[in-house]
Amino acid sequence: MTKIGLLSDTHGYLDPKIYEHFKDVDEIWHAGDIGSLEVIDELKKFKPLRIIYGNIDETEIRSETKETEIFEVEKMKVLMTHIAGRPGRYAKGIPELLEREKPSIFVCGHSHILLVQFDKRLNTLWLNPGACGIKGFHSIKTLLRFSLDKGKVSQMEAIEIGKRV
Repeated sequence: MTKIGLLSDTHGYLDPKIYEHFKDVDEIWHAGDIGSLEVIDELKKFKPLRIIYGNIDETEIRSETKETEIFEVEKMKVLMTHIAGRPGRYAKGIPELLEREKPSIFVCGHSHILLVQFDKRLNTLWLNPGACGIKGFHSIKTLLRFSLDKGKVSQMEAIEIGKRV
């Protein structure tokens, strides 16, 4: 079993509550709009990190991350990119990418809206953790925490960590 902490849209700010909520996870996944190299460095010091850049991330961050990551954890193929739209209203190129790669789990960010939804048409679990930074239009900072075990997702938790001040 692998425990995952998923966040996005930090925009250069790491809420201290992240460390408490992710203390027992095995990996952290960051779905873009990182905002600073310090965020990457701090998360890497805390836990193993899988991370992609978002649309606000500049050259320095892009040189250390990728636009899209495809990897496998616990017999589940994961595809992670920042801008994706939402199920049924995909961003340009996303349906083709999902049909070609056929991930079990699709992770994105950008919208600042937490969404966990199974897309029956593409047979993938869509995960967007919302935003946990202090920049953007969201009013509540959010995270996701869940477990993967031999091809199954369990213990999915949507976590509110406070108001965007």
